[in-house]
Amino acid sequence: MEVLREANARFGLALDSSELQYLADAYGKAGALGRSPTDVELFMFAQVNSEHCRHKQFNAEWTIDGQKKPNSLFQMIRNTHKRTPGRTVSAYSDNAAVLEGFDASFWSPDTNTGNWTQKKEMVHYLAKVETHNHPTAVSPFPGAATGSGGEIRDEGAVGRGSRPKAGLAGFCVSDLLIPGHKQPWELENVGKPNHIASPLDIMIEAPLGAAAFNNEFGRPCTTGYFRTLLTKVEDEQGQPEIRGYHKPIMIAGGVGTVRPQHALKDPSIVKPGSFLIVLGGPAMLIGLGGGAASSITSGEGSVELDFASVQRGNAEVQRRAQEVINACVSLGPNSPIKFIHDVGAGGLSNALPELVHDSDLGATFELREVDNADKGMSPLQIWCCEAQERYVMAVAEDGLNKFRAIAHRERCGYSIVGRATGNEHGEKRLILMDRDSKDHPLPIDLPMSVLFGKPPKMTRQVASRKLKLPRFDSSLTKYLPTTPAKEVLSEAVDRVLKLPSVGSKSFLITIGDRTVGGLTARDQMVGPWQTPVADVSVTATSLTPGIKTGEAMAMGEKPTLALISAAASARMAVAESLMNLTAAHLQERLEGVILSANWMSASSHPGEGAAIYEAVEAIGMYLCPKLGISIPVGKDSMSMKMKWTDPQQKTPKEVTAPLSLIISAFGPVSDIKKTWTPTLRRLEDVGETTIFFIDLAKGKRVLGGSALAQVFGQVGDECPDIRDVELFKDFFDATQQMQEDNCVLAYHDRSDGGLFTTLAEMMFAGRCGVEIMLDSICPSSQPHHVLETLFNEELGAVFQVRKSDENRFRSCFSTCGPPDGLIHKIGRVSKAIKQDLAIYHGATLIHRSTRSSLQQKWSFTSYQMQRIRDNPLCADTEYSNILSDTNRGLSYSLKYSAKENILPWKSSLSATLGLTNKPRVAILREQGVNGQPEMAYAFHVSGFTAVDVHMTDLISGRVSLSTFTGLAACGGFSYGDVLGAGQGWAKSVLLHANTRKEFRKFFERPDTFTLGVCNGCQFLTRLASLIPDASSTWPVFERNSSEQYEARVCMVRISDPDPSNPSVFLHGMHNSSLPIAVAHGEGRATFPSTPSSPPTSTAASNLISSNLVPIQYVDNTTFNPTEEYPFNPNGSPAGIAGVRSRDGRVLALMPHPERTVMSGIGSYIPEHIGKEWDGDAGPWSRLFLSARRWVG
Repeated sequence: MEVLREANARFGLALDSSELQYLADAYGKAGALGRSPTDVELFMFAQVNSEHCRHKQFNAEWTIDGQKKPNSLFQMIRNTHKRTPGRTVSAYSDNAAVLEGFDASFWSPDTNTGNWTQKKEMVHYLAKVETHNHPTAVSPFPGAATGSGGEIRDEGAVGRGSRPKAGLAGFCVSDLLIPGHKQPWELENVGKPNHIASPLDIMIEAPLGAAAFNNEFGRPCTTGYFRTLLTKVEDEQGQPEIRGYHKPIMIAGGVGTVRPQHALKDPSIVKPGSFLIVLGGPAMLIGLGGGAASSITSGEGSVELDFASVQRGNAEVQRRAQEVINACVSLGPNSPIKFIHDVGAGGLSNALPELVHDSDLGATFELREVDNADKGMSPLQIWCCEAQERYVMAVAEDGLNKFRAIAHRERCGYSIVGRATGNEHGEKRLILMDRDSKDHPLPIDLPMSVLFGKPPKMTRQVASRKLKLPRFDSSLTKYLPTTPAKEVLSEAVDRVLKLPSVGSKSFLITIGDRTVGGLTARDQMVGPWQTPVADVSVTATSLTPGIKTGEAMAMGEKPTLALISAAASARMAVAESLMNLTAAHLQERLEGVILSANWMSASSHPGEGAAIYEAVEAIGMYLCPKLGISIPVGKDSMSMKMKWTDPQQKTPKEVTAPLSLIISAFGPVSDIKKTWTPTLRRLEDVGETTIFFIDLAKGKRVLGGSALAQVFGQVGDECPDIRDVELFKDFFDATQQMQEDNCVLAYHDRSDGGLFTTLAEMMFAGRCGVEIMLDSICPSSQPHHVLETLFNEELGAVFQVRKSDENRFRSCFSTCGPPDGLIHKIGRVSKAIKQDLAIYHGATLIHRSTRSSLQQKWSFTSYQMQRIRDNPLCADTEYSNILSDTNRGLSYSLKYSAKENILPWKSSLSATLGLTNKPRVAILREQGVNGQPEMAYAFHVSGFTAVDVHMTDLISGRVSLSTFTGLAACGGFSYGDVLGAGQGWAKSVLLHANTRKEFRKFFERPDTFTLGVCNGCQFLTRLASLIPDASSTWPVFERNSSEQYEARVCMVRISDPDPSNPSVFLHGMHNSSLPIAVAHGEGRATFPSTPSSPPTSTAASNLISSNLVPIQYVDNTTFNPTEEYPFNPNGSPAGIAGVRSRDGRVLALMPHPERTVMSGIGSYIPEHIGKEWDGDAGPWSRLFLSARRWVG
């Protein structure tokens, strides 16, 4: 036993005394094994049975204040699914919840012909949300990157294989303390462990890590949240403690899709003798002991073990592995994958045993068959490291050759590490052999029953506790004793708008691709000015002509309230997620909604064990059953405390997070085009409108746990709650009914920052004037009443409706929603020429501010973070643009229409798809490219046969370009951009004699065309020497001037005036200006620098005068070519967005026309464009139809 205790401490195994006794009994003389455990066995047992992997506290028996509780935490969560299974296909049994989707189509290339095809079938969707808190605290960039990467693998390893689709990300940290900009409420000199990153460093690096992985893998990130908290409180005895997020929350989640025939894991199809395969990257000495390290209070383990537990990410490798899974999935029932798991916490030591255990089998493995990048690693390190980008799977013998062929084509590593066994050894055993070791040839030889046995069930005996929290002074005089009364409200506004949970999250959003995949109908940015205030994320079901259905995601979290009431905090998190989700047009209203619940708690801290039980019970046994909503997926992290010793005073210190429930709500969408946004519509555009406020709090105005309380260093003693569950349900039903009635112009719920922030954000999005009258919702014009009314965060929502629709709006609520007494007419929108927010009580003007001044305050924290992280000059320029009232935002000025028939046949989609003559287009990709599905779809619906072509096909000679009319080089991250964007891809052509010849012959054929987008553009410009009619002065594309990845929607102008040699792709589009998706880190056009070459500006001018620059970025005021950031997202001279060949057959451009080909897809589609292009395609479809017209 002493040996086990010593190993437990030395390796940081986090085993408790009952688990150590279990091992002692199993290995002791009287046990089944009668020998000492090997280090590999011991380490494996710790990972497999860690809190992180086995959720022991959620399955524990609880006694609170001496009273034994009837249910475990997990039983109470399961109660929601038991009561309302709804549309859930799979819950609690796989890497993600599987939810019933819609009839649409499965879009994939045929593995035999390569032709992209649509198979009509039900498309189920997945929901999953994970956390990666401990690694992000230790090393923020890789911690957050692998957090996103691990969750993406979960979405790809559902059933027999699935596809990730769209993601979310969220962060909680302690106060930022931005240098030179410390805020009045932020606590200084709290300290932290030396090896743990500061909150500022976490929020600089971690979002970049999460975004970088999503970007490179090719998954859009379309919603999220950000919160800071660090506050001093006292317990009941008056002892002070600090609550906050020194141990941060890094949350990653999203939706994916799975084919119905692959939706469920079927252990019965895995037979003894099945090959057990590791797919993806090699073993490396990283991430050792992550499962155990994440299960203990940060600071209790050693610094060395903390750093050893952090993984490193390589999204390009994971993309390759996902392509293997995609190809197998496309084979339907013939997929060689019989069972699949992702490799996460515990590495192979958890994933492989779990795979065979789930199949009720044993296994024999050979350690040296594991692909290994470090030959000096020990058996323990090889078996237990958490090297990323790996999956484990069972493949039947008759499917092995097919699997190998797919993996070789994708250049994806794999290793056959073992075979499944039955009862050959008298019982199911796990055996790991090491052929290189004479002394220890069997690092593992265990009965499966020992590894997956049942150590004694955890019991938790805890006591409840309340904090000693003073009442919040809503007049603020206690906190601003010297501030003149007339300036108190302005001071409150200034502080609240700068609080990270309230202010702009732009610096977190523009670094992440939100359009890859071509399915994003609603992302964080809304309206012509791309303001980050969306309530909900919406994606289309699939790349299917005329698709209207989709999925919605929204988040809710109220952890500050948990310092007052854990139950209220949980209920309000659920409510907030639903208030956000209802902005989407849902298929079955509340009945179709499911939740993911991610629980963060320092459960060993006094009172926190009881708090989490109270919170789980509040929603698992009461609220969710009443709402008819289930929680089929979630995760827990039960060690949310940071402990250390002050290096000067040698005293113990700690910061404990409040109970933090992060809710992610998911629901099926009936019509992706009907999603509401907070964008107020201008008087000039829609006539007179009315602003209504629906008060679901029935007049309650408490400020406990609010942003206002936080920015004055307080918590408060009474917090918001769901005041009436039936009223809340009625409200949700009414909003969904109004989605059908089309009478709502704008919608935004009241949340962080209260009603003032809700109204301000709506004004920012619509850039108009707003007049608000508080008479019906505020008892008087006294300061405390005004502050309570404007800044309480009770449940409520603001609606904008046409004045002529007022009665219809009230009628809808009166029949199925809140009673009329809770519907308040509070204001109107004024002309945009005067962009002010004016607030009155009776005839008294309470507050007036300009839109620009308020928006700069609201954007201040984001701006400062951007300034530290990116090129500060670019940050300054973007921040100053907020002041402009003449910026017209995104708009469409099209010289062509949806009704034009430019094809030689009836230009309907059915006629185009029904053609027998469909020219073949090679949809070309290299390893790391991720934009091929939307590129293939764009050509498919334009009358082409889109064919999946990998560079390995061309290099090996399996495919020849001679059989194609068109070539489209897709976007992504070929070779992870390691050699410079597009360089590695180009070298794979230029340095292979046969491939070089193949491309040259294709480019020389006069009957061919070529399109390169983003990474494909970078690739093509590096091949200029092979393109006969390409200019010798073509630029190449390098690092953006902002020094950052830029994901935006920008205005471009089509400038292709040469009638003698028009571009193949731009027929009739000359002089059109319209928005386009941009997503790249290296998009700045640069020209070769030699002693004889002209200056950059001259080179750009020469290229433009030669009519070789058909697309340019333009500003939002004059719509002229610009170099101003962010209208020009990369700093290209003269706004160069793309180049063409002299004969017009080659077009290379950095923006993405292929991503918004489907109607209804795009961040901003004005009403008139939405009506004109209401069929199957959007305005950018013209580019692809023009190519089809040229072919004839």
